[in-house]
Amino acid sequence: MTQLLSNAEELTAKAIRAGAETQEELEKFYEKLETYGQELEEEDPERFFDGEIDISHLVIEDDKPVDNFQSAQQQRLFVDAICSSKAVPKPFLAEANVGLFHYIKSQAIVPDMLLSIGVQRAEDWTVRQARSYLIWELGKAPDVCIEIVSNKEGDEVGLSQRSKQKGRKYTKKDRYALVGVPYYVVFDPLQQLQNEAEMNGALARVWTLTEGRYVELTSKAGLQNVGDMIWLETVALGLTLWEGCFEDDISRLWLRWCDRNGQVLPTGAEGMELERQRTDAETVRAEAEKERAEAEKLRADRLAEKLRALGIDPDNDS
Repeated sequence: MTQLLSNAEELTAKAIRAGAETQEELEKFYEKLETYGQELEEEDPERFFDGEIDISHLVIEDDKPVDNFQSAQQQRLFVDAICSSKAVPKPFLAEANVGLFHYIKSQAIVPDMLLSIGVQRAEDWTVRQARSYLIWELGKAPDVCIEIVSNKEGDEVGLSQRSKQKGRKYTKKDRYALVGVPYYVVFDPLQQLQNEAEMNGALARVWTLTEGRYVELTSKAGLQNVGDMIWLETVALGLTLWEGCFEDDISRLWLRWCDRNGQVLPTGAEGMELERQRTDAETVRAEAEKERAEAEKLRADRLAEKLRALGIDPDNDS
């Protein structure tokens, strides 16, 4: 039977890895674990049946998400480019608005986009365990989680006034750090979180997990201008600000996956267009070669006719 929880010694080691050194810091770490339902206690037999973990109490689908057009399109752009470009080796998961559960008693964190390399969806989606990202089932945290800022209430970097009034203590950034997500990305296209303690002039910022804490990977300025990019070494992907059309004819600003040179990964539609352009170019090249060959043959035929008029057999090599 799966052991979900550790003993006190392992708990303390986990706290130390997260940066806790003093007794006060250890107590704060324990408080965080308890707040997010990550408390490590003895295995509860009532949570098991037939050797499987009972997740009947987890809300894995609630039919409540409400997104705006910008966020919805940006999510599709993130997922489409990863799935269509073949830049990431299979197996992988690239999903939008899928619940992420890091512990049996936790509430879902729902990133706008997550990328997890080296994991495979289960075959049978009628099983509840197969329909959400359960870390104990898939064996690892996602490699990248992205939040798209829609308003000032999402707690992506700092706590909103509403969250403070409700007594909440931890931001999404705190929660993803506790889950162990190596890269956390915040994209603020509508510039909702521009105070000094949050995005501070940047449209996008990226943090990387180092010894249990997030350290900013982007520069102090963050990503501000079209063409600015940041490289995520362990997933061999970059992110860049890009301006152009996606799904309609209006040019907008997007955050896009890119290669090390800053070249954006194409979506399925863009890939088809690039292939069409390559095919058209090959057709033009072939037509030009055909016309060149025909012109060369015509020139040779005319020369042969002139030689025959002079009594010379062009086919006689002697």
